[in-house]
Amino acid sequence: MAACGVLSASCCNTHEPVAKDMAVQLYSVRDLIGNAEMYAQNHEVVLKSIAEMGYTGVEAAHYGDGLLYGVSPEEFKADVEEAGMEVVSSHLSKQLSEEELASGDLSESLAWWDAAIAAHKAAGMRYMVCPWMDVPSTLKDLKTYCDYYNEIGRRCRESGMEFGYHNHAHEFQKVEDQVMMDYLIQNTDPELVFFQMDVYWAVYGHASPVDYFNRYPGRFKVLHVKDAKEIGQSGMVGFDAIFSNAQTAGLKEFIIEVEGCRNEAALDGLRVSSEYVKASPFIAPSYR
Repeated sequence: MAACGVLSASCCNTHEPVAKDMAVQLYSVRDLIGNAEMYAQNHEVVLKSIAEMGYTGVEAAHYGDGLLYGVSPEEFKADVEEAGMEVVSSHLSKQLSEEELASGDLSESLAWWDAAIAAHKAAGMRYMVCPWMDVPSTLKDLKTYCDYYNEIGRRCRESGMEFGYHNHAHEFQKVEDQVMMDYLIQNTDPELVFFQMDVYWAVYGHASPVDYFNRYPGRFKVLHVKDAKEIGQSGMVGFDAIFSNAQTAGLKEFIIEVEGCRNEAALDGLRVSSEYVKASPFIAPSYR
């Protein structure tokens, strides 16, 4: 698959390299610590291995009933810090029911978020990110989701965190006559909702991350740096152009995910990916 315009901006951008720590999305190692039982058995070895590769933070991917990976938020935070990293972010989602979409009464889902916000604050999170929503059938329903995300963002901000939305490929299709991703960006408050651009899924959805950075500067505080497997191995995603336009995006954090490697191979994939990012002339890592 072609890069779909990712290289529309010059890789010879003269911006100074962006200094960044490097976090990892723990979904990458879901076959090793992806549920409470596996986490209890393996988290010490897995987290230590990740830290030794140069990763400085984690983004969680397993929240439920006030727990992260089956342990209290405080215990999860302590586990990550014991390995020499910090808790940065978390993926979690609560889709609206048909009844909520029809009535506009979002109180039940917002109550779920109130509990989640309290748990993630206790874990020391900076960001809470919704990683999924179905494609609504109407713009009316999509607008309801925008209002929903604005309210979640307001509640996160009141608790000292920030709320964002993470794309896959389907957000680049149209709802009625509007591109879903653009509508989400245009109808959410930039003070309340940021966007965690998953650069691989954007390209897969025939969109250019760099074009989006230029169209909506400052809205992409967090990037998911991802490829088909290891970062930079497919030739599909123009990472140099993406990294060199990080300041336009508004980048504050970037998070590496290796979704296509399973089991023990995921650790090898994370190692290869970390080395690729460290070697980039457009990123000046501030690894601890």
